[in-house]
Amino acid sequence: MEPAKRAEELRALLNHHSNLYYNEDAPTISDQEYDALMRELKALEKAHPELIAPDSPTQKVGGSAKRTAGVLVAHRVPMLSMQDLFTEEEVNHFLEDCQEKLGEGITFLVETKIDGLSMALRYENGTLVTALTRGDGRNFGEDVTANAKVIDDVALTLRHPVEYLELRGEVYMTNAAFEAVNEKQELLGKKTFANPRNCAAGTLRQLDAVVTRERHLSFFVFNIQDIRGKELATHQEAYDFLESCGVTVIQHRFVCKDRQEVWQAIQAIGEMRGSLPYDIDGAVIKVNNLALRQQLKDTAKNAGYQVAYKYPPERKETKLQTIELSVGRTGKITPTAIFEPVRLCGTTVSRCTLHNQDFITNLDIRLGSTLLIEKSGEVIPKCVGVVAEKQPPDSQVFQIPMVCPVCGSPAVREDTADIKCVNLNCPAQLERLIGHFVGRGAMDIKGFGVVYVHDLIKEGYLTDVADIFTLYHHREELIEKGIVGKEKNTDKLLGTIEKAKENPPDRLLTGLGIANVGRSAAQVLMNHFGTVDALAAASVEDMTAVDDIGPISAQCVYDYFRQPHNQKVLEKLRSAGVNMTQKIVAPVGENLPLSGQTVVITGTLPGLSREEAAQLVQENGGKVTGSVSKKTSFLLAGENAGSKLDKANNLGIPVLSLEELLNRLGKSSAQ
Repeated sequence: MEPAKRAEELRALLNHHSNLYYNEDAPTISDQEYDALMRELKALEKAHPELIAPDSPTQKVGGSAKRTAGVLVAHRVPMLSMQDLFTEEEVNHFLEDCQEKLGEGITFLVETKIDGLSMALRYENGTLVTALTRGDGRNFGEDVTANAKVIDDVALTLRHPVEYLELRGEVYMTNAAFEAVNEKQELLGKKTFANPRNCAAGTLRQLDAVVTRERHLSFFVFNIQDIRGKELATHQEAYDFLESCGVTVIQHRFVCKDRQEVWQAIQAIGEMRGSLPYDIDGAVIKVNNLALRQQLKDTAKNAGYQVAYKYPPERKETKLQTIELSVGRTGKITPTAIFEPVRLCGTTVSRCTLHNQDFITNLDIRLGSTLLIEKSGEVIPKCVGVVAEKQPPDSQVFQIPMVCPVCGSPAVREDTADIKCVNLNCPAQLERLIGHFVGRGAMDIKGFGVVYVHDLIKEGYLTDVADIFTLYHHREELIEKGIVGKEKNTDKLLGTIEKAKENPPDRLLTGLGIANVGRSAAQVLMNHFGTVDALAAASVEDMTAVDDIGPISAQCVYDYFRQPHNQKVLEKLRSAGVNMTQKIVAPVGENLPLSGQTVVITGTLPGLSREEAAQLVQENGGKVTGSVSKKTSFLLAGENAGSKLDKANNLGIPVLSLEELLNRLGKSSAQ
């Protein structure tokens, strides 16, 4: 057979079987047979490079291709959000408003709202050239082209090319793919993801396309942002055209002519929620006629032609089997309900937190109680009550024992509702404290997994956080025992630990796990006092005199530094050479662009972490706080800004995108 004909045949076969495997979950050939076909095509393309096509399965693998972090791409069409509706009355109001403005006889399209993150695809003459995230929605998104190309649902070329086409869709992760990723994370001793949406977002922004490919992201297109070279009348017609081009579009959709049909479609989608292989968080209602959409005014945030109906939380009954008690890094004893597994919003749940004794008492929770469980925000299961008529006879409200379930030491109830273990050397506290200390939000010692923490404590190498910086003394023993791995892995971790000694002490202060002292408070305190020793010597009054430091946080810091155990830890850290002196980011002066301005940061900023954004503000004389108030100068908002954005809008606080801030500071996005 001619090489060109065979290459075409192989591409068709591989695309067919890839679809059966990834999308239909119904493979008809073995992995070995698939790999053999792939090897044959690779060999053929190597011998005849002219046969390589952009949509070839060999080009979707990604190899070791890496994207560049933080590269911003200007939006040509805004990627706006949708107004959320929660009642049938609100839906009807939207429909009536559309009919009043557009006339009778218009149709609507109702479709599933995928719980993922938005991505735009740009095609020129039928070939994918750019993929970008939503970013700030109006100005810039982040270039993720390299990663988009390894998502099987993303078409690299169109069967019916047009001059220009920009599509918007949702990147998501099926429940099966999500569970597989978390299973692998656990095996590697890494932190698991909270939900499929977070996992998909982190995966899409991976620097290495190989990692993206391995996690099996999925993608639906739900809108044509811009098209040149093709006339389309309705959204449904657009879907039909895209499907003919080989584009994956929203599967479950209904064309409706009146509000009764719209509500029936919403109910139908709601009924299929639990049976779908992925999470949905609502139904989207949009005007079907594309030309008429121009008559509906957009807001600064939301598109005028569409809304999202959000389903009420799914709630189910289940029987409480037992209550497990765990100890956190601050000694807090947390009760967790273990109940008969139930299916909620597409996933099986069997446990949820019961918070504290007051929560248990107020809900009258007893062993054997029938609990009412729902998912908060479609993610976190929570107990919202008990079925009173099904309470076990002669049972009593569960009481948390006043003894630590890990070390057996006495437990005390503080002024809050929390019950805490009094033993500072409690193994459970230590394990969680060290896990927090080495974590990204604190000392950021990369590669220091929870499995290593557990084993190092068990073997006696770690008795407090300071012992981390003396592990190099035990290098040979660690290699021999294989706690971290072989020589290469051990030396890599020890090198990372050594480098962490140079961290600014606000990270150290964060890592110490002092109650009511997060990263923001730690930065404020260290920028003011300059050294850990000066902070340790400060009074409560000295600390409360600092802006944004309240009496509770100040008292916690004061108490921490006066405990003999903690004083010994600090001395060990000092002896190990850990940095105790803060490099003041920048003095607040009149000559700095943000002098005297208070900034709140929210959402995901394109190409910049929250910490980096805070540093940028501080370097230019501004102050970063955690909550929006009338004193806030402006809100720096990224993707998924949430309630802080709403509050800023209500208070009339200016909202800036990252690009707008960079422009104000005289910097470009590339700087």
